[in-house]
Amino acid sequence: MPDPEAMLPDTLLLPAHVLHTRGAIRKLLPECLRYGRRGLILHGRALETRGTVASLLGPAPDGSDLVILRHQGGEPTVAELDALIQKIHAHGTEWVAGIGGGSVLDLAKAAAALANAPRDPWQYHDGAPLETPGIPFIAAPTTAGTGSEATVNAVLTNERTNCKKSIRDHSMMARIVILDADLLTSCPHPVIAASGMDALTQAIEAFTSRHATTFSDALALEGIRLLSANLLPGWENPESPHMDALLSGSFLAGIALSSARLGVVHGIAHPLGSIYHMPHGQVCAACLPHAIDLNREVIGRKYDRMSQTIGTDLQTFVRQLASGLGLGRPFAGLPVKDRERIIAETLSSGSTKANPKTIDRKDVEWMLDRLFRI
Repeated sequence: MPDPEAMLPDTLLLPAHVLHTRGAIRKLLPECLRYGRRGLILHGRALETRGTVASLLGPAPDGSDLVILRHQGGEPTVAELDALIQKIHAHGTEWVAGIGGGSVLDLAKAAAALANAPRDPWQYHDGAPLETPGIPFIAAPTTAGTGSEATVNAVLTNERTNCKKSIRDHSMMARIVILDADLLTSCPHPVIAASGMDALTQAIEAFTSRHATTFSDALALEGIRLLSANLLPGWENPESPHMDALLSGSFLAGIALSSARLGVVHGIAHPLGSIYHMPHGQVCAACLPHAIDLNREVIGRKYDRMSQTIGTDLQTFVRQLASGLGLGRPFAGLPVKDRERIIAETLSSGSTKANPKTIDRKDVEWMLDRLFRI
C-alpha cells in the first residue's frame, strides 16, 4: 500500500494551460499559433457531425499554415503513428493538436513526441527511451473517459505483433488542454458508456495504487464522485450539464493516474482488448468488479472512503452501473484465446506492478475464469 506520509509524487507533471468552458474550442488556434504558424490538427470522425472542423474552430489567423487530418477510427497503431510522423516532417509542423477521443489524442500525442526522434516508432513502442523532446502537443477531448489529455503516455498497438502497450515519456504532457463540453454532445451513447467506465476505473485504480499520494488521492476521489454521480444521467442525455461534470471527472482521473499509475484492470485490459477487438472501456467495465474483489482486503479503509463518496457500496454500484449502461459481460461463454500471452502481458505491465496487491499468475487466472465463465 502507498506511503501514508507521501504528499506528492516524486515527479509531478501537469498541463501548462487548461481552458475549461463551453465554447473554448474556438480559442484553440490563437493559443496554438503561439508555438508557430505551421500546425497539424488530427480529429475524429464524430467531430464532423457538428459541421466542418474549420467552422468549429473559427477562421484561421492570417499567415497560419495548417494541415487538418481525420482519423479513420479504431484504436491507433504504430503504422499510423509512423505515417503521421512522415506528414509532420513533410509539412515542417511546429505543433500538433488532437481533437477527439482517446485514440485520436494518443496518436497525436505520440506523433508530437516522436517528431524529432532519430529511430523508427516501433523501437520506442518496444521500450527504447526517447532521446530528444518533440514538438508541442495540444489536446481537446471529445469524450469523457481516457484522460489522455492529462497523461504522459500514448497507448498504441503494434500491428506486426498485435501487442498493445504504451510509449511513455515526461515530454509527452500536453502544453494546452481544452475542456469544452460542447464537443461531447454528439458523442454516441456506447462511447459515453465505455469511456466513462474507463475514467471511473482510472480514478479507482489511481486512488488504490501503491504509488498513491495525498495529492493523487484528493484528485482521484473527486474524480470518483463526479463520474459516479454523472455518468448514467449524462449517458441518458448528452446535451445536459452532466457532461461538464464528466469531463472534469475524467480530467482529474487523468492527472491522478499520471502521478500514481493504475492497477491490474489496465494490465489485463490491454491484451484482452487487442485479442478480442473490444473497446477498451468495455473491457475495463468487465474487469473492474473482479479487480475490486481481488484487492478488497489490501485496500482496507479506502474501500469505505470510496463507498462513502458515491453514497452506496462500491462493488454493488460498479456492477449496477455497468449493467445500466448496457455494457454487460462481453467475455461470458467465449473461449479464452492465448491464455499464456494474456497472463504474461498482464504480469509484465507497469499498471499491474502498481496494483495495491502484488499480482501473480494465480490472480490473473482467477480473473480470467470469472470473466469468461457463463
